[in-house]
Amino acid sequence: MKFRFLLYLCVLCASVVNVFALDREAFTFTNYDLEVRVEPDQQRLGVRGKITLRNDSSAPQKIAVLQISSSLDWRSIEAAGQPLQFVSQTYTSDIDHTGVLTEAIVTLPSAVPPKGTLDLEIAYEGVIVLDGTRLTHVGAPESTATTTDWDQISSNFTAVRGVGYVTWYPIATEAASLSEESSLSEVVGRWKARHANSAMSIVLKTSADQTILFSGTRNGSAHQSGEKIGKALAFRIARFGTNVPTFVLANYGRVDVKGTSSVYYLPNHEAAAKGYEELLGNLDPLPTTNGSRQLQVADVPDSGASEFVSEGLLLLPLKPSVTEEDRLALVYAVARGELILARRPWISEGLAHCAQAIDIENRHGREAALSYLEAHRPILAAAERSFATANVGGEGDRRNSLIQSNDEVYVASKSMWVWWMLREILQQKDFSSLILAYDPAEDKEPSYLQRLIEKQKKYDLEWFFDDWVYRDRGLPDFKIESVFPRKTLPEGYMVTVTVSNQRLAGAEVPVTVKFDGGEVTQRLVVHGKSSSVTRVAISKAPEEVVVNDGSVPESDMTNNTFKVVLDDSAK
Repeated sequence: MKFRFLLYLCVLCASVVNVFALDREAFTFTNYDLEVRVEPDQQRLGVRGKITLRNDSSAPQKIAVLQISSSLDWRSIEAAGQPLQFVSQTYTSDIDHTGVLTEAIVTLPSAVPPKGTLDLEIAYEGVIVLDGTRLTHVGAPESTATTTDWDQISSNFTAVRGVGYVTWYPIATEAASLSEESSLSEVVGRWKARHANSAMSIVLKTSADQTILFSGTRNGSAHQSGEKIGKALAFRIARFGTNVPTFVLANYGRVDVKGTSSVYYLPNHEAAAKGYEELLGNLDPLPTTNGSRQLQVADVPDSGASEFVSEGLLLLPLKPSVTEEDRLALVYAVARGELILARRPWISEGLAHCAQAIDIENRHGREAALSYLEAHRPILAAAERSFATANVGGEGDRRNSLIQSNDEVYVASKSMWVWWMLREILQQKDFSSLILAYDPAEDKEPSYLQRLIEKQKKYDLEWFFDDWVYRDRGLPDFKIESVFPRKTLPEGYMVTVTVSNQRLAGAEVPVTVKFDGGEVTQRLVVHGKSSSVTRVAISKAPEEVVVNDGSVPESDMTNNTFKVVLDDSAK
């Protein structure tokens, strides 16, 4: 008995060592071919089908890891019709709403070489209920947790979002933790980047007589809601890693918008749906549309639920009157849909978020738009502070650049500012021309957009893209070093302003000279770790000079104002 116990202990220890040595992200899931059965009355989900794995590590892999939500259980895993040995265990990760995954550690028939592929037949099932555990564990009130993580299968309403919310299809990632800043965003972003060109084929079946909606893209085209087959929906998603596959079942009514968009409403919400229909029909957030706008706006029963956007689908609770937040969600969803083929997240996400600021400016003026941008600056500033040590050498860090970073929050925040600054540099006409000229099929290298601008308008923006897109040089810090006013005409002044930039990232920034009854603004390029001079002609004595009106994100905006005191010679 003692020998058997020691033998068991050795095997257990060896297993633990192997678990800790697992390369959970060695395999890329290149294809899913799944049959998904949803039983709303039982809150159950059952999945069977095939997945294809490709070894993208540099070493042969004899072990594969498959992860699903902790509320689901593995039933079988096979290769070429033969059952495979696997150990099922829990794995703590906030990539799922329960805060835990059910992880299968699978012993493969033979080691898969680098770039080799393997097909696995899989089966798993379980329940998906309302669960805010991962948020309550980090201190969120229960009510807040369930209005954020509102995914569930139930008889009245079913909505299940994919990676980052509910792991209803198999994945494999390292652990993500909401208690660690940016951890979840980075893990999800890394997963999406790895699977940007993966595909998913689904047949979704249900016993319920309800409307079925699904988010996704089909064969590289715009959103499609699938092909109904009785109480089933069949769909295929190309490049599914760039969005979050989501399915919805409910007793919806529908109002159609001009084009191919629709608003789906829950019972007694038809009047509210009309308001969203009218707004959606009139929205045009970017200078162009792709001519095939297809957006489904679907009602959510929890009136406090946070909105969610995936390809071609916007989920949010319909209100008696459309709120400002809902309007901005619609703007983002429409703009993102028009950029559905953009291959670079910094282009699609950044421009869609920038469209929200543009919409605010069009309705409420420039100051309101700048206030919106300012509300997002702390997120970007915090991210840049965490990267600061990587920028010590003065060359910037490519790993945290918009080209390379997998942190979704960072990329969305910074790229929004990049697009806003490009709009300021190019002015409205040239900015509109750029959007019209952008061709995702031609975007085959990171410098494509820069070259497109330079080809069209002969702008030299190498410095801008190098500082803001290709590398992470942090945020600029502008300071007015000196102001020299010189009287010209009896009532006129020429004001010479010197602006320095204390940090590495350069920008074109507005410099405003204020005087009694007015102000004059000129734009000035100030490169990193350098100074630039501009001269501003005004009609009265200067009183104050301000660099940056908030249109460029800075690390420190407390040193941007200079009070002008005229000496006797300048009066």
